[in-house]
Amino acid sequence: MATNTYPPGDDPEVLDVESKASAYHSEKAPSASSVGGSSPNVAVVTGTKTEEHDARPEDFNISPAEEKRIKRHIDRRLVMTIGAMYCVSLMDRTNLGAANIAGMSKELKLIDNRYSIVSLVFFVTYVLFQPPSTVICRKIGPRIHMSVLTTLWGSVMIGMGFVKNWGQLAALRVVLGVLEAGFFPSCVYLLSTWYTRYEVGKRNSVFYLTGCVASAFAGILAYGLMQMDGLANITGWRWIFIIEGVLTCLLGIAGYWLLVDFPDSSRKTWAFLSARDREWVCARVQADRGDVVPQKFVVSKYLSSGKDWKVWAYAMIFFNTTTISYALSFFLPVILNTGMGFNIAQSQCLVAPPYAFAGFVMFAGAYVGDRFHIRGPIVAFNALLAVIGVPIMGFAASAKVRYFGVFLVTAGANSNVPAAMSYQANNIRGQWKRAFCSATFVSFGGIGGIAGSLVFREQDKLTGYKPGLYACIATSLLTLVLVACLTVSFWRENKKAERGEKELEADDDDAQPGFRYTY
Repeated sequence: MATNTYPPGDDPEVLDVESKASAYHSEKAPSASSVGGSSPNVAVVTGTKTEEHDARPEDFNISPAEEKRIKRHIDRRLVMTIGAMYCVSLMDRTNLGAANIAGMSKELKLIDNRYSIVSLVFFVTYVLFQPPSTVICRKIGPRIHMSVLTTLWGSVMIGMGFVKNWGQLAALRVVLGVLEAGFFPSCVYLLSTWYTRYEVGKRNSVFYLTGCVASAFAGILAYGLMQMDGLANITGWRWIFIIEGVLTCLLGIAGYWLLVDFPDSSRKTWAFLSARDREWVCARVQADRGDVVPQKFVVSKYLSSGKDWKVWAYAMIFFNTTTISYALSFFLPVILNTGMGFNIAQSQCLVAPPYAFAGFVMFAGAYVGDRFHIRGPIVAFNALLAVIGVPIMGFAASAKVRYFGVFLVTAGANSNVPAAMSYQANNIRGQWKRAFCSATFVSFGGIGGIAGSLVFREQDKLTGYKPGLYACIATSLLTLVLVACLTVSFWRENKKAERGEKELEADDDDAQPGFRYTY
């Protein structure tokens, strides 16, 4: 392991690096230098006096080996921890499909549109309670915020295993939406603060890929839990909720120690990076996009981020994506069972391969995006996969060919979740605009969940769910249109910036010059 070295002239016995790191969190941090892309001076507390220090990455004498060590440590603690927690989050909100064909629909009498209602009510509170989530996360810290939410929604999941009627199930889904609302936008926001713009693509993919693993094997796990039918006089579908709820609670408790705070925060994180390492991370992010220093929170300025039409374009892309991905998670077991003729066991297990394939497509897209500094073409490619796959899934004569279409749709929709996350993260600047954009972005994803829970209606079963298929095609085509509009806008704005006519994303007082949009 590389030994710690300090910037020249700094005595490690005198330098209070904890105070130095916390200086990034101070609203009094000086403005960015106007010198082409240089990092700003930040206040450094040494002993009892405050001095100015150029927080540039090269000042820390970090060797390449030590740089790799720090990045690997962040990846393990941050990406894998929130990925595992998102894994259970995705399982907990989408296991209705598995429970439905495992006997829940008969026992709770989910006739007419009751199943769609139970699916839908989750997203009402999920959307309503998301906007303040990133602000709360920044104020109290992700360790408390995210671990408490995870433990509480795990408890609700356990309760869903003991409901007596469909109304109780719907009520608990409403509560589940309140608790899960704050988790995903906090994850998106937290990830974006630790990495530079062209490192975040692969990390977003690994984070969401972990969730895809959950989706891939949730059906197999559900089938295994169904075999507990009759144990303790509890039916099999109830064990799906109970056991997965217990696993969620355990992971939520572990998350209190495993989760990490924002890199500029002076709050303690258990057995993680030194303050010097965190400050180096802050310096890298500051040099990359110049927004590591949070401004003082002002409600009017926070909400003014909504004046930028691009924020809503990113959110609409995410709506289009989640409409399809949630529709698949809720209804794919049902479609495989009733629409393609597979039995219950086959339907539960055949969910896995398309999600595994989606994982490969997802990471390949992230690698290309980070390598060549592009985002929009990746989003467009994934949307094209869905446009091609939906007609095959819905209209092919052979069940095997239709199942091939499921691979394309699943890959296109799910790969676009991290791709869209990276697209918006690369093209916004400012801590509070980033927080606002993360909240609206994920809120629209929740609205997509509402749409996804309604597109494949029970009354459309005899027609092969054609209205739902048309809706999925339309959302994918709209994504292509939005990416084209954003690309044209980025090209025009970048040209103006290159001619010196304007600075891009320069709403904050200390915004650095030189920012460019990523196509």
